[in-house]
Amino acid sequence: MASEEASTLDLTISGTVASLLDSYRRMGIPIQRYVLSILLPAFVFFVVTIGIAVVAPLPISIALPFPLLGLLLFGAAVFYPKVQLSQRRQALNNRFHLMVTHMTVLSTTKIDRMEVFRALAAEDEYGELATEMGRVVELVDTWNLSLDEACARRAKEVPSDAVSDFFDRLAYTMGAGQSLEDYLLSEQDMIIDNYKTVYEGALGNLEVMKDLYLSMILSMTFALVFAVVLPILTGTNPMMTVSAVIVLFIFIQSGFFVAIRSLAPYDPVWYHPEDINSPMDRRINLSFAVGVVLTLVLAAISFGGYAGISPITLNMLLPFFDPVPLAMYAVVPITPLLIPGVVIRQEENQIKARDEEFPSFIRALGSTEGAKQSTTGAVLESLRKKDFGPLSENVDNLYKRLNMRIEPAKAWRHFTAESRSYLIQTFSEMYLVGREMGGSPKQLGELISENMNEVLQLRQQRDQETTTLIGVLYGITAASTFAFFIGLQVVNILSTMSLDLNAGSRMDVGSLINTAVYDIPTIEFLLIIVIVFNALLSSLMIRTTDGGHKLNSYLHFVVLSWLGAIIAIFTKAVVSSVINI
Repeated sequence: MASEEASTLDLTISGTVASLLDSYRRMGIPIQRYVLSILLPAFVFFVVTIGIAVVAPLPISIALPFPLLGLLLFGAAVFYPKVQLSQRRQALNNRFHLMVTHMTVLSTTKIDRMEVFRALAAEDEYGELATEMGRVVELVDTWNLSLDEACARRAKEVPSDAVSDFFDRLAYTMGAGQSLEDYLLSEQDMIIDNYKTVYEGALGNLEVMKDLYLSMILSMTFALVFAVVLPILTGTNPMMTVSAVIVLFIFIQSGFFVAIRSLAPYDPVWYHPEDINSPMDRRINLSFAVGVVLTLVLAAISFGGYAGISPITLNMLLPFFDPVPLAMYAVVPITPLLIPGVVIRQEENQIKARDEEFPSFIRALGSTEGAKQSTTGAVLESLRKKDFGPLSENVDNLYKRLNMRIEPAKAWRHFTAESRSYLIQTFSEMYLVGREMGGSPKQLGELISENMNEVLQLRQQRDQETTTLIGVLYGITAASTFAFFIGLQVVNILSTMSLDLNAGSRMDVGSLINTAVYDIPTIEFLLIIVIVFNALLSSLMIRTTDGGHKLNSYLHFVVLSWLGAIIAIFTKAVVSSVINI
């Protein structure tokens, strides 16, 4: 049994080392240069930090962080190529399905297959995939390889298994004489299934990360409560223990946010055109300006009134509180950020509704255009009368622009800019390019509709995962805040009780209960910082998971902050009333 475990461990270590060496080989710079310019200086720095810790006459609590910092830097230098390779792999997988759909659309037109690769290499939107297409083109144009030989060579170099398998099978079929169009049309189901596997795998990783986050935050909550309560028995400085746990709390939350950001599948909801403004932009900009201005005004009132330099104070705005709880000074100023948050949420729901209608629209457009053998503008004259929900207005505007003899490419750009949907922009451009190059409109419409429906089904799973995450984050916020302020209020009440006992008793209560070391207002201030920071990172996690607009996080940030503040005030009041009874 022991030998089997040892052999398994050896295989794991050898596999990790082989994977690390492979990542060094796939770097864009020679291994020797990386070792001399990065690894060697990092190792020298690590040795220097060990020397400082050993030679310098410093306490261990101060000397220990030096070698830890050096080890962290050296470890980052060792594993950076592997991290970079993982990022490349994720970048390839994220847009793979869109690139293959685009390639299929181009292959159904009358252009040469090499022009298909050149067109995709020029698409900056595809990022690393466009770079790979450019390398295939370079092998053909510069090194005079055939297209199938170039694809076979790149299949051995790309870090993504999906892309490597696609290039490998593409090289084999083209070498056997099959056309690019036939191959891509026959491979659509397999490619979409592979994309679904990768997408659902990412969602599964987020589920695991959510469970880990829940357990870690609950553990840190207990640690912070102990850091608040234990000094009353030990007599240690609670500011040091509370501050240390808060720093660790923030560090862990930040680490989980980075992890969730790296694991979440790339599937943005919004499209941000650079040169075309729409009425939606004006509403968003206006709501953002109003929210920020009101936030600054309330911040000036809150903190200016607290400092005694403002004629208007928070007590005037909240007369039902006497005095105003400290938590209100944190959450009242940020409340106007609800305005852009709500506006963005409404617009995002409209975008998702347009996404649901677009497959039906593009299928109907392609079928009718193919049957009537007429222009897009003529077909839209009848289609604009059909009900496509929130997309109907955009379809009508597209018809009007085409009817006014505006260039089709420009009319479609306005259509996608008004819809503000990433998927609609991507698939509309595919349809437009396919039509301009002589593709069959019926085939294009059906192909785009089927692929977009698959993506929308995956988005439904992502929305369910996001809803679960929202429930977990709101529950953690409520539970942790309740625990924080129970501990704080118990210490506060014990402090008051100890003063009363000392006044009427000969027993030295201070030797049993050390309340003199506490600065209750400062500790409460630190706990409120934890609540606000937790709300900030939680809102960013939600936004990262659902792929929505950045300003959408404002809504959850404000609501989570208010939830924490209300529970803090409620907990203090309940604990005081129960203990006083």
